[in-house]
Amino acid sequence: MLKAVVGLLRSGGLEGVAGAAWRRLRPTRLAAFGELRASFQARVGLELGGPSPLFGPRGAIPVYPLAARIDNCNFAAHTVWEGAITAGDSFVFNPAVAPGRQFVGEAGSLEFISDAAYDFVLSSHCLEHLANPLRGLAEWTRVLKDDGNLVLVVPHKDGTFDHRRPTTTLAHLVEDRDCGVDEGDLTHMDEILRLHDLARDPGAGDARAFAERSRDNLRNRCLHHHVFDTRSTVGVVAHLGLQVLAVQAFRPFHIAVIARKPAAGARVDNTRFTDPASAPAWRSPFPSDRGAR
Repeated sequence: MLKAVVGLLRSGGLEGVAGAAWRRLRPTRLAAFGELRASFQARVGLELGGPSPLFGPRGAIPVYPLAARIDNCNFAAHTVWEGAITAGDSFVFNPAVAPGRQFVGEAGSLEFISDAAYDFVLSSHCLEHLANPLRGLAEWTRVLKDDGNLVLVVPHKDGTFDHRRPTTTLAHLVEDRDCGVDEGDLTHMDEILRLHDLARDPGAGDARAFAERSRDNLRNRCLHHHVFDTRSTVGVVAHLGLQVLAVQAFRPFHIAVIARKPAAGARVDNTRFTDPASAPAWRSPFPSDRGAR
C-alpha cells in the first residue's frame, strides 16, 4: 500500500493521491455502458490478457457479472502480472459461474481459435504490449461474430511513464503489419530507454535495471512498443473497419473504445468520432488530446 502511494506521489503529486482515493470511493463508469449492456448479457466472450478490474463489478465496463462465459488468452504459463497460469477450464472471471477456458498463446496470433467464435472480445492494457498491434486487432476481429463487440482499453500516454514519447502514427502501425513484425522486435528500444519516465514507474527500478528488463522483453513482455492518445486509438479501430459505438478517456490513464464488427455489406460511418474538422463525439481530460502538452 505504501509503495502504491509513493508511486502516485511521484507521478501525480498530492492531486494524484487524492484522485485515486476518490476513484476508489466512486469508480468511473463508461457513460454509454447502460445502453450497450445487452450486448454482453448471457453472452460468450474472449479476453486478451487480464483478468482486469476494469471489467469487474466495480469497474468502468462491468462485463464480468453479465457474461455467461469468458475465455482468456495469455502469452505464457507465468507472467509478471498474473503469476502462474494453467491452461484448460481455469479462467475465473466471476465466482458465481463456471470458469472459462484458459488459452496459453500469443494474443496476436489466435490460430487455435476458429472464426466467429465469440459474441464479444475484451482487452485492457494488452495492445500496447504487442509489437504488431494491427495484426493482433485483425485476429481479435476474426474471432468475433458479426455484430459482436470489441471492448478495447489502452493507456493514454499522458497519464503514464510514456508521456514523453511521441504518439505512434497509424502509418507506422501499417508498416509494422505489412513487414510482419514479430514479438521479438526491439525497434523502439532506443526511444524507450531515452524517454521512459522512471519516476512514474517505480516498479521498474533504476535505469540499468529497466534497460536489462527491456532487453529481455520477449520473455517478460513489459515493454510498451507503441504509444496512444485518444484520437490515435479511435483511428486504429476505425482503420479495422469496425463501427465505433462509444469512446471515453478517463483518469488516471485509460482510453476505452467499444466498437462493433459489421455484418457483410453493412455501412460503417465513424465520422462523428474521427472527423478532425469538427469536435469529435468524445471528451478527454488529457492535455495532448486538446492539442497541448
